[in-house]
This record gives sequence, C-alpha cells and structure tokens, in this order.
Amino acid sequence: MEIDTPHGTARVHLRPRDGARAALVLGHGAGGGVTAPDLVAAAGAAESLGLAVVLVEQPYRVAGRRSPAPAHHLDAAWTAVLEHLRAGAVSGLSLVVGGRSAGARVACRTAEATGAAAVLCLAFPLRPPRRTGPPAASRLPELDAVAVPTLVVQGERDPFGMPPAGLSRRVARVRGDHGLKADLPAVEEVVRAWLRQVLAT
Repeated sequence: MEIDTPHGTARVHLRPRDGARAALVLGHGAGGGVTAPDLVAAAGAAESLGLAVVLVEQPYRVAGRRSPAPAHHLDAAWTAVLEHLRAGAVSGLSLVVGGRSAGARVACRTAEATGAAAVLCLAFPLRPPRRTGPPAASRLPELDAVAVPTLVVQGERDPFGMPPAGLSRRVARVRGDHGLKADLPAVEEVVRAWLRQVLAT
C-alpha cells in the first residue's frame, strides 16, 4: 500500500489479522529497511500474540535515497501514515508504535500525536559515538517525553549507549551491538512478553 504524505509517498506493508484488537506499527532505521532482523523478530512476536503488523517505509527510502530526510520531515510523514491507517486499515485497534534506531526516535517524538498506546524502541540511538570533538547531545529527552508504556531493547555493547529505565519505561539488555543480530530469539521473547503485559492492562 502506498500513502501520500507531505514529503512524498510512503510504502506500507500490512499484515492484517482476523480478530486482532491491536496493531504493531514499526519504522526502519536511517540507512536500513523494514527487513532488518530485529524488526522481523519484533513483528514475529506481535503476530504470535494475534496482533496485526504494519511496517512503514519512509518516503526517502521509497524514492531510493539512503540518506534520511530531516527529522521534521520524518515525523510529518510518519504522522500522515498513522492518520491514514487509523481511518482505514487499523481503524478501532489499539496502536503500539515503534521502530529501530532512527525509526524509534520518530515513534517517540510523535507518540502523542499518533495516539499511541505504547512505544517499542529497538536499538534507540541514545548518543552518537564520536572519536573527536565534544560529545554529541543525548537524545534521552525524546524518550523521557513519552508518557505511555515504553520498551527499549538495547544491545549491551551498543556504541550509542544504554538508556536508563524510567517511570513507564523498561530497558531490556540483550547480547550484541546496535544491530541487535546476536540474539534474535531474545529480542523476540522480550518483545512478546512486554506486548502481552501492556495489552493486558
């Protein structure tokens, strides 16, 4: 499915589920796509619980560009896609939104605007690693601004750092680095357990 946004056409991969009461909507990282192994693992966890799954490709990726668009373009496109989905394909469903790396940041920044019931962050890029110069600014305020239940799944050797847990935020450490490829079964299991918990409340 292709959806027009203020910044180009987004592509949506929809996996509907009969009788679903919730949907997991996930975005990709800055330089990758929706076939990233951790996204596939998270989608599998959701499907095992009977959730619908939606994978969203940002317009810059659909247009064939690898360099990500500016943050406000990403946020506006994501919000437009969610509005379209809420009016049709996932109408009436509770929405868990999220993504990996840059996609997780988009989901956090737009959680209130999209009416998210919960947010899933895979490999949240807390602070870009730098070899020289002053340290980069932390993205922790983006996480702290999310008011709904949040899960961060982070590789214990992620060079972007380890976000702290928060009042409504759980942080799950798994083996591996920013790619979260070292222990995909662990990623899938922790996402499944968290989804089961947040959707039961």
